[in-house]
Amino acid sequence: MTDGDVAAFTHLGPTVRDALSERGFSTPTAPQRLAIPPLSAGQHTLVIAPTGSGKTETAMLPVFDDLVSDGPPAGFGALYVTPLRALNRDMRERLEWWGDALDLDVAVRHGDTTQYQRGKQAEDPPEILITTPETLQAMLTGERLREGLTDVSHVVIDEVHELAASKRGAQLSVGLERLADLADGFQRIGLSATVGEPTSVGQFLTGGRPCEVRQIDVGSNVDVTVHEPEITAEDEKLAGTLLTEADTASHVRLIRELVDDHESTLIFVNTRQTAEALGSRFTELGAPIGVHHGSLSKEARIDVEDRFKAGELDGLLCTSSMELGIDVGRVDHVVQYKSPRQVTRLLQRIGRAGHRRDEVSSGTIVTTRPDDTFEAIAIARRACSGEVEPAAIHEGSLDVVANQIPGIVQSRGSTPVREAYDTVSRAYPFRDLPEATFREVLSELHRNRVVWFDEGDDRIETSGSTWQYVYANLSMIPDEETYEVHDIASGTQIGTLDERFVVNFARPGEVFIQRGEMWRIAEIDDDEAVVKVSPIEDPAGEVPSWIGQEIPVPYEIAREVGEIRTAAEPQFGIGADAASVGRELSGRYPADERTLANACEQLERHVDAEAAMPTADRIVCERHGRSVALNACFGHAANETLGRLLSSLLGQQAGSSVGLETDPYRIELEVPSSIGTSDVLAVLEDTDPGHVEAIIELGLKRSDALAFRLAQVSAKFGALKRWQGSGRMSNERLLAALEGTPMYEEAIREVFHEDLAVDRARTIIERIQSDDLEVVSQRGRTPIGTDGRSSGTELLAPENADASVIKTVRERIQNDRILLACTHCREWKAKTTVKRVQDQPECGNCGSTRIAALNPWADEVVQAVQAEEKDDEQERVTERAYRSASLVQGHGKRAVIAMAARGVGPHNAAQIINKLRESEDEFYRDILSKEREYARTQSFWD
Repeated sequence: MTDGDVAAFTHLGPTVRDALSERGFSTPTAPQRLAIPPLSAGQHTLVIAPTGSGKTETAMLPVFDDLVSDGPPAGFGALYVTPLRALNRDMRERLEWWGDALDLDVAVRHGDTTQYQRGKQAEDPPEILITTPETLQAMLTGERLREGLTDVSHVVIDEVHELAASKRGAQLSVGLERLADLADGFQRIGLSATVGEPTSVGQFLTGGRPCEVRQIDVGSNVDVTVHEPEITAEDEKLAGTLLTEADTASHVRLIRELVDDHESTLIFVNTRQTAEALGSRFTELGAPIGVHHGSLSKEARIDVEDRFKAGELDGLLCTSSMELGIDVGRVDHVVQYKSPRQVTRLLQRIGRAGHRRDEVSSGTIVTTRPDDTFEAIAIARRACSGEVEPAAIHEGSLDVVANQIPGIVQSRGSTPVREAYDTVSRAYPFRDLPEATFREVLSELHRNRVVWFDEGDDRIETSGSTWQYVYANLSMIPDEETYEVHDIASGTQIGTLDERFVVNFARPGEVFIQRGEMWRIAEIDDDEAVVKVSPIEDPAGEVPSWIGQEIPVPYEIAREVGEIRTAAEPQFGIGADAASVGRELSGRYPADERTLANACEQLERHVDAEAAMPTADRIVCERHGRSVALNACFGHAANETLGRLLSSLLGQQAGSSVGLETDPYRIELEVPSSIGTSDVLAVLEDTDPGHVEAIIELGLKRSDALAFRLAQVSAKFGALKRWQGSGRMSNERLLAALEGTPMYEEAIREVFHEDLAVDRARTIIERIQSDDLEVVSQRGRTPIGTDGRSSGTELLAPENADASVIKTVRERIQNDRILLACTHCREWKAKTTVKRVQDQPECGNCGSTRIAALNPWADEVVQAVQAEEKDDEQERVTERAYRSASLVQGHGKRAVIAMAARGVGPHNAAQIINKLRESEDEFYRDILSKEREYARTQSFWD
């Protein structure tokens, strides 16, 4: 043991040092050596270190020492706040051991704590309380609990990097200031995974007060390799066994080999869909690999955690649920399936391996296509170099302000407005909140009768609804309906499904995957929100349409992919091939030569086609038919912003909507034939960069995305009181009713914060207009433009591997009922199944082919068509029917099939019909893609 090792523990008193010896802590870990000195000195401290490196003891040893030295307080001495809903069992057991050893009472308080235990904690507060951000909110309003909180001398915030970037964290930051009004001067300790710009996370933790940042250099202790599997004869054989394609089988085989080569492996995937899809493949193979994600039941999660920890499972397929501090024993390798999208994600995930003995964290990124490989090597290089994205502090959320004002007045009673404002604005995310905006929020709460605002006395009072609001809104996590999934044979719960999946997909007889197994739906109980299922062995199925957005790729990573292309392009120009370019890249990036050569084949094909190379400093615009693609290496948010700008202005110009899809490297537009490539380029060259934000906001005003956010935000303002019933209303009515309110402003702000990058888009346009960024027009599609998307879908690539899924979709649509109505004579209508519709439907009355294909229950549409005089709503409905009839007249039964799909109206049907394809299967795959898109985006308020 070195003098440096000894020095850390010498800051602790003899009682704690004796307990350390009993516990077997002879040598401090790296974070303990760095952080115990400032923590023991009482300084606010942010500790940044990998999961599993002893962060909990790092934070708590000085806290234990202080509580033992000063004697037990009358109230709570320390709060340990963790965002983990499951309240990590291992962490709790460790803290309880320390409590027993040091004669300190350690207790847990969360949503499942019994009323008896809560009462006991209020009467006789434990010295140390482990709790959640939401439960702390509830504690701040209890009279006896508030008395106990006045003695708090230490608050530890676990996983503070996760909280800083969320509304949960913004709410907690105000909660800490409310706590400071009771117990001023308590020490704040934050535990964080590796983040860029850690100073801002420290400021979030302390509310702008001085903060010591103690950080472990993770990048130098990471060994990561990027590898794309090579298809072998075994994969061809395995593909037949799994009813999948050979490339997918190669992914499964490689992951299985990596698991076999190590003792305990975590396999991270980016979505729950992929976890379930991969899990079903390993189940077919009988591999000892479990599935773990947030939509499985608590019992199912605990079961696989315990089995993995005990060595019964060699691998665990998991999502971001395993990035945080859940203890599953020692992990010696991490597999990341597909690009992790962000450096922070990679470091958090690979950081799970090897830290119990200060070992190097080893991991493998398994990639599936060129974009995926280039993105992964950029991320891996940046991880090893310590180039980490900053935590995006969630600043200025007005619905959080609305949420906190009732809590403040409920706990304090009659409160001066200025006093409440001072408390909120001390929190770091609200340091720039204008008092006038605070008062606007307060006035809205008064109008909604959540609180009483006496402008004459300038005070806030409780109303008859305040108490009810506070306890119905302890959490900032969106309140969405979930259905429990129960095995009908055993009665046990196996997981949950979100409401939108149940509404749009679930029917008795349908099949889906959960927990890596196939289930057939037997019954749906909407009143009890339960889906009853039975297990099956039939491999044909649908993966649940989980709530959640894909992880966005930052600008810096997409730009580095562009820089890789920049470096490769001239090498091909002087005769190099993909193998030699890949060999050169292998000297700078952590991947084998064959993987890099495979990825470079895409670039070689692009150069051979004499196409301009899209790079970090060049946009390549290419067109095929009505499809216009801009190859732009700017990342998800910037491309989405530019895409919305183009879609909005081109749509205005054409007088019709423009389809839009984006990924980190492409902006794809489906434009009317009247829009030329020059029109697209003119938007980039002529739009005033200063107008970008206003144009996009105008385009958002009637969007479902804004309506969905607005519904959630308005609930926090008490405008939509969920405890009084659903009170659902259409998106259009909701947007019209709330435009101009603080709720509308907050919903707009949230869309901009979470989905868009206006400043980046503005800069890109400025660069184009100053000739600093080249824009090249290309006729026809290019290899880079048409090759696989880096993140378009998160099912096993390719998404359409199971032919049986397409067969199921075809049979279901052919058997669906459809309403046919003539828009020429406006008198004839008929209901029938899709399979009975003629190739070219005709009116049974007048013989016209102008036949609208409608949902079988859409009689009100027929009535609107038949009406002599129409109001605005009827005009809108009639126009939709005429568009449908125009498609049927032009494309016959093919249009009827497309419009019979779920959530596919005339606009989407036209996109499906007009797409060139080689087979009927591709037609139905496109329909399924649109149905999935509808399932993901259908508003809560529809």
